[in-house]
Amino acid sequence: MTAPNDGRDDAAAQPVAETGGMPAVETDVWQPLPVAARTLSTITALVGTLLPLSVALVPALIAFGRSPASLAAHAAALVLLPAWTVWIARRRWLRTRWRLDDDGLGIRRGHLWRSDVRVPGTRVQHLDIRRGPLERAFGLSTLTVHTAGTRNSAVALSGLEHAQAERLRDALAARAARDDDHDDG
Repeated sequence: MTAPNDGRDDAAAQPVAETGGMPAVETDVWQPLPVAARTLSTITALVGTLLPLSVALVPALIAFGRSPASLAAHAAALVLLPAWTVWIARRRWLRTRWRLDDDGLGIRRGHLWRSDVRVPGTRVQHLDIRRGPLERAFGLSTLTVHTAGTRNSAVALSGLEHAQAERLRDALAARAARDDDHDDG
């Protein structure tokens, strides 16, 4: 019996190799973001929509009075706009993948407007891990890869489990150092 397909790539459903009790950074397989990233993006979408929407709706409610049509329009906006932003946030989470291979880091995002970013190991200058208060609460991190060049010289991948972000950072740093050693010799 097979598990139902949740719309993700079959390659992403492959198990991650275990090393020392910690999942290794597997190469050549597109990795999904963890479920905690979906929860965090849902919360941030709700807060990011409800706060400005409430600020906009209160003066509008005062200005237009409390007629049934006005109340219905405000209620619809208060329900439909946050629901739409949550749907978008969850689709963004579902469509974000990363992969580390022999050439470097790859990040894929989007469905209608797709983005496929490749960061060759030879271009990596330095790597940062950033954790805001909500990311820390969910055990997540944002890995930022700074590259050589001026245009789009940093690539950020948010929503990684903290331990995975550290392993990915260390693997990228090791590959960049190895590439530097090959260039010198």
